[in-house]
Amino acid sequence: MYARPPVTGLEVDSETRCRHYHSEIDRIAIRFHCCGEYFPCFECHAAVGCGNASVWPKERFDEKAVLCGACGTELSIREYLDCVSSCPHCAAAFNPGCNLHKHLYFEV
Repeated sequence: MYARPPVTGLEVDSETRCRHYHSEIDRIAIRFHCCGEYFPCFECHAAVGCGNASVWPKERFDEKAVLCGACGTELSIREYLDCVSSCPHCAAAFNPGCNLHKHLYFEV
């Protein structure tokens, strides 16, 4: 059986929601380019992460860096950016508002 990667943050639940983002559709975690660790959001990374935030460069968008909190599937950045706010594997809804923060994670 495949083990889900650990997600570090503040008050992280079983679907990767955290203290900062905890609505029903807040269910992704992002593997940060700087440290390779999964966090639910940029605020959790700022609070307990490596302190050296950097964004994923476009030439690495085929790497797995987004975790669906519903099914545990790791998505490539490209899959995530193209998915229209739902997991392409289990169809769980993702928060479309996350698009407002993509510049904090990915080169735009």
